Amino acid sequence: MPFGVYVHVPFCTVRCDYCDFATWTDRAHLVQRYVDASVVDVRRRVASGELRPASSVFFGGGTPSLLTPEQLSSILREIPVEPGVEITVECNPDSVDDAKLGGYAAGGVNRLSFGVQSMRPHVLRALGRTHDRDNVALAVAAARRCGFRRLNLDLIYGTPGESLDDWRATLHDALALQPDHVSAYALTVEPGTPLGRMVADGKRPAPDDDDQADKYAIADDMLGRAGFSWYEISNWARPGEECRHNQLYWTGGEYVAIGCAGHGHTGARRWWNVRTPERYVERVLAGRPPEAGGENIDERVRAEEEISLGLRTRAGVALPEAAEPVAIPLSEAGLLEREEGRWRLTLRGRLLASEVTVRLMAGVGPAGTR
Repeated sequence: MPFGVYVHVPFCTVRCDYCDFATWTDRAHLVQRYVDASVVDVRRRVASGELRPASSVFFGGGTPSLLTPEQLSSILREIPVEPGVEITVECNPDSVDDAKLGGYAAGGVNRLSFGVQSMRPHVLRALGRTHDRDNVALAVAAARRCGFRRLNLDLIYGTPGESLDDWRATLHDALALQPDHVSAYALTVEPGTPLGRMVADGKRPAPDDDDQADKYAIADDMLGRAGFSWYEISNWARPGEECRHNQLYWTGGEYVAIGCAGHGHTGARRWWNVRTPERYVERVLAGRPPEAGGENIDERVRAEEEISLGLRTRAGVALPEAAEPVAIPLSEAGLLEREEGRWRLTLRGRLLASEVTVRLMAGVGPAGTR
């Protein structure tokens, strides 16, 4: 069975206005100790048998590309991997060059994910991003020179002040860079972020649901015409270039988390590490487990998650008979379609995915059995 390793790198130079991830901009002094602790954590989990050979490794953040090639490789060298493993590093276009990307490639990294968000200057400013369109092109060109074939571009749509033409221009410029994978997410306003405070204070408008729906439809159309297929609500790929690591999450696969705030899933248990880098370093280097908590996943929860996660994917789900009376009216309303015994969301259904999921789960009932 596929098995993944997620490595969280919680350091950034600048925090984006919309970000509520576990990241810090004032902890540069901790980077090397954090890397050392991550190496120790990996070794212990390998020795215990918890971390088995991985089919995918994903360095997320934060900004993993703030790590030097040697720092990143020192962690990666300790992770046992399967032949043909997918190893992804999230990168900020501002923090990479040929030397760094060449070092990553030499260390075994074979897939990059660039945080682009937009190609329009005023939209990037509104998001609190520091790069521009030219930085993205330079970063992608550097990646190609260093031999990276598999590239993802992360985009965000629905920023107030972004017109439909702005979004089309972003998609056009992104496709011109010839990625094999594109992720596009609707901007969400999280409490406690700079954007959340500005919206709460009336200084910035909240994203408009209808505007975001229009932009999602534009993305699906433009990406589809460019040879990409959606395989999860927010992700499109050329044939065979789906992100294997993220597919683990959507199919209920197993993965180990290294680093602060990381979440893992092994066996019938889900668990999470302490949130701050200081506590993670302190615990690991003191020989203590970094886990802050966990929960057992019973059959009911597993069945519910299989439906809620599977419904986000193009593969869809095989629903229990109890949900059929709910699924059929949703299909007649143009929200679901059935193929070879599996139900999946239509384009309109993807726009209303949360509501469709809630209705289907009500049809399944508390038992969640098949």
